[in-house]
This record gives sequence, structure tokens and C-alpha cells, in this order.
Amino acid sequence: MKANSPFTRDVRRIRGIVVGCLLAASGSTVALAQSSVTATPAVTPALTIVQVVQDAEQNYPAIHVSEQDLNAAVANIRLARTAYLPRLDGIVEINRATRNNVFGTLFPQNTLPSMSGPVIGTNNAGSVWGSAAGLLINWQPFDFGLRNAKVEAAAAARDRANASVQRSQLEVSSAAADAFLTVVAARQTQNSAQVAVDNWEILRKSIHALTAAELRPGADESRIEAEKAAANTQLALATGAVEMGEATLAKFLSKPDDITEPLISEHLLGEVPLAVEDDGAFHPESTPAMLQQHAAVSQSASELRATDRSWVPQFNLEAGGYGRGTGAETNGQRLSGANGLAPTVGNYAVGLNVTFGFLDFANIHAREASQAATLKAEQSRETLVGRQLQEQFSQARAALRAMRGVAKNTPIQVEAARTALAQATARYKADLTSIDDMAQAQRLVVQAEMDDSIARLNVWRAFLQLQSVRGDLQPFLQAAQ
Repeated sequence: MKANSPFTRDVRRIRGIVVGCLLAASGSTVALAQSSVTATPAVTPALTIVQVVQDAEQNYPAIHVSEQDLNAAVANIRLARTAYLPRLDGIVEINRATRNNVFGTLFPQNTLPSMSGPVIGTNNAGSVWGSAAGLLINWQPFDFGLRNAKVEAAAAARDRANASVQRSQLEVSSAAADAFLTVVAARQTQNSAQVAVDNWEILRKSIHALTAAELRPGADESRIEAEKAAANTQLALATGAVEMGEATLAKFLSKPDDITEPLISEHLLGEVPLAVEDDGAFHPESTPAMLQQHAAVSQSASELRATDRSWVPQFNLEAGGYGRGTGAETNGQRLSGANGLAPTVGNYAVGLNVTFGFLDFANIHAREASQAATLKAEQSRETLVGRQLQEQFSQARAALRAMRGVAKNTPIQVEAARTALAQATARYKADLTSIDDMAQAQRLVVQAEMDDSIARLNVWRAFLQLQSVRGDLQPFLQAAQ
């Protein structure tokens, strides 16, 4: 039979009509499946990105650690200021001891009890009561700036701890917001992968019907099976990415079980932040990282001043009053009864005590050299932090602009991919192309739609990084709210 005979042409025409009807039915089913995915009313989401960030700021343990460090630094300031206060010591003692005394000298030590009184020429085990009570007040009127330098060092440590709290809050908030965006992107990828699997299954059933009717070769069905298997692989990977992202996000929530709730992401998926904030001036000196490093420099400078003022005389005003009681007489006799249990003889004294460690200069000079090196290191580190922040800001701004450019192109890519799929489907219906072209077009549509949603999230992520470098997430949270 000739290939171009009327009978052959009629067969081709009928087969084309049947194929077209089946593919039209499959296409409508695919469209229905897609519309059912997008049009199904979602459960009211329970979590927003602002709620996640606020929860992390209030409850994440790392912030509590920084806050307690700040409380300790504030307490250290009060401790340093107590050095200005006078010292008041009191003592009360009652003892029963022998009274044997000898002439001689002993070096200062803490082992042998001290004894007062004359040598009475006896050496026996007879004991008497003895008692003493007294007060001693000690105050340092001036110290050449040593105590003030220590207070300034404690204040600088407090400023450093405060900047550390702000930096911890910024880092935790940024990490929580980034985890939220990661989960949204992973779930969006999972949804797209699931839709792709469903579409390939619908198309497989249609091709199977055509193959059973001997209107298409069996190779077409095998190709669709391969595409569906590949889509299932992508779905498995996307599901794993969702679970890993949720595990990261859960650690920022005070109630980790809330991770199972839907996330409010329509605004993030539908819009991109305005291109205004990334053009503002950058002031690295106002960021928590720079404030923390500046406080470290101030602390090292104050500690150096305190070390420099250590090799000075120490002046102490002292005043004391005390009473003594004893059951021993100067002639060697012992008083009977309770004599000596209460102080009966009183004294007082007022004086100025001046001490100076002449040989401490070597130790202090070595400590000054060490502290000076630490100060120079902190100053160099401050310059380095400033340059790193400037680099990070420039990179984040460039990334934001690039992501905005990508987000402008992805809708065009989606539209072109859908048009190509429609054309490939029409050509396949007319038996003018193979299943390979239509399968390739279907893959491009899925990938383009996935890229389009991810591109918008990448803009938000780049905007988050930019504001994180600036040290203020409020513009990001206001835009994302």
C-alpha cells in the first residue's frame, strides 16, 4: 500500500484526532491538578518571619548568655568603685594562755602567736585569761588615678559586653530570619517537585492509553517513566531539604513543635523589597561589631593607664581603738577568777601609713609592655573590622542588585517556557515531533517556575544580609511584615 494513498492519509488523520483528544484530556487534567494545588485554600498560617525573629530575640540561649555577661560587667563597675570607700575591720578575742615571755626578734610570720609585756623570768605552765577588742579604719585619700583607671576599665568592659549583647541579638535575629527564608524556599521547591511528579503521572497515563491503542510507540511511555522517576528523585531531595531547614528553624523557637505550622510567605513569594535601602550611606562605626571592638580598645587603654599608675606610693590614713584585758601581773602573779575575760585597758591611735615598692618597677614595666602590645593589637583589629564590614556591605549590596536583576528575568523565563511547552504539545499532537521535545519543555516549565519563586526569596535573603551588615534589621522586618 502506498504511503500517500487516501487510506493512509485517513488513518493518520484519525490517529491525530485521537491523540489530540487524549493529550487535550491529559492537558486539562494537568491544568486541573495545578489549579487544585494553587487554588486550594490554605490553612491560616501561624508563624510569620517577624514572630520568629522576636521569639529568637527573647528566648534564644546565646542572647541570655550575653545578657548575663553584661550583668557581670555592670557588677564589676560597682566592685571597682568600692575601692574609694574606707575599710573598717573589727576583732574580738578571748583566750587562755601562758604568760612566759623572752627577749628576741622574729621575722614576720603567721605561725607563732605574738606576745606583749615584760620578761618576768618564769617558765611554767600556769595560764591566765586574756581578751582583746578593737576597731581599725583604713582609707586611701589619693592614689594618683589608679582607682579611676580601674573604674574606667570596668566601664569599658561593660560597654563591650553591651555591644556583645547587641551583636548576639543581631546575629541570632539574622540567623532566625534566614532559617525562615530557607524553610520557605525548601517548601516551595518541595511543592513544585510534587506538582511535577503529579503531572508526569497524568501524562504517563495518557501516553499509556495511546500506546495501548497502538497510536504511540512503547518508547514514549518508557521515556515518561524515566522522567517521572527523575521527578521523584527531586521530590525526595526537596523533602530532605525541608526537614533539615525545619530542624534549623526549630532551634530558634521557644516551642519547637510550632515548626509544623504553616508559614506566612505569600508576601515574600509575591513581592521583592524596594530598591531604596541598598543605596543608603553605610556607617560601620555604628554597627554592633565595631562598637564591641571600640569598647575593647577602650578597655585595653584603661588597663594600660591603671598599670602605669601602679608604681606610686600608697598613702593610707589609719585610725584605731582597742582594749586589752589580762589575768597576769607584771610581777609574775596571776589574778584569780574571771580577771582578764573582759578588756580593761584601752588605747587609740591615728596615723598616716605610706608604703612604696621600690623594686616593683621591673614587674610593672613588663606588664606595661604586655598591655601596650595588647592595646596596639586591639587598635589594629578595630581597623580590620572596619575594612571587613565595608567589604561585606559592598558584597551584600552587589548581591542584592544581582538578585533583583534575576528576579526581573525569571517571569520572562516562565512565560517563554510555558509557550514552548504549548508549542511542543501541539507539535506532538500533530505527530510532528517526538516525546523528547515535549518532555524537555515540561522540565523547563517546572524549573522556570521553581527558579521564579526562589529568585524572589533570594532577593529577600540578600536584603537581609545587607541590613545585617548595617546592624539594623528593622527595615527588613518592616518590609517583610
